[in-house]
Amino acid sequence: MKILGAVLGAVALAVLVLGLWAVGAYNSIVGKSEAVATAWSQVENQYQRRADLVPNLVETVKGSSKFEKDTLTAVVEARAKVGQVTVGKGVLEDPAAFKKFEEAQGGLSSALSRLMVVVEKYPELRSTQAFRDLSVQLEGTENRVAVARMDFNNSAQDYNVAIKRFPGSLVARFGGFKERPYFAASPRPRRLPP
Repeated sequence: MKILGAVLGAVALAVLVLGLWAVGAYNSIVGKSEAVATAWSQVENQYQRRADLVPNLVETVKGSSKFEKDTLTAVVEARAKVGQVTVGKGVLEDPAAFKKFEEAQGGLSSALSRLMVVVEKYPELRSTQAFRDLSVQLEGTENRVAVARMDFNNSAQDYNVAIKRFPGSLVARFGGFKERPYFAASPRPRRLPP
């Protein structure tokens, strides 16, 4: 009887330790998943800030009667495409939706870069206070976007490693945790204004 009691006690202790480990691993993965969601929110906030600046920038540039209209049209169309892409936490679980979001944002970045290059040809436009203010805000926002994307990628990497590394991968599989995508560098070279 004593031996049976000792064996049952050892089994119960092993089950308890394993259960506590599984709960701890699950909670850790949940924390990392929430960190990814928080970082994603910051990415969305910075992209929204940039999208909100675009109409003011376009209106300021439109004031220059000689300015090339096709460049402005490209910026307006790129911003419209960004507005058509619906985002939310679900985009993190759908690689195709994430890629579509990233491509739309990349299109707007490219259009804004072209706009800034073309503006260099118009010194009277560059000299206006409104344009200078918007340029500074846009540059600051682009820096914030870069930082938010980097923070997101770091959070996603931490989370992805946790769900792939054994034995956490067992908990992740049973918990339904899926890999998160990363932002990638743009494959096309960017032309920055001088």
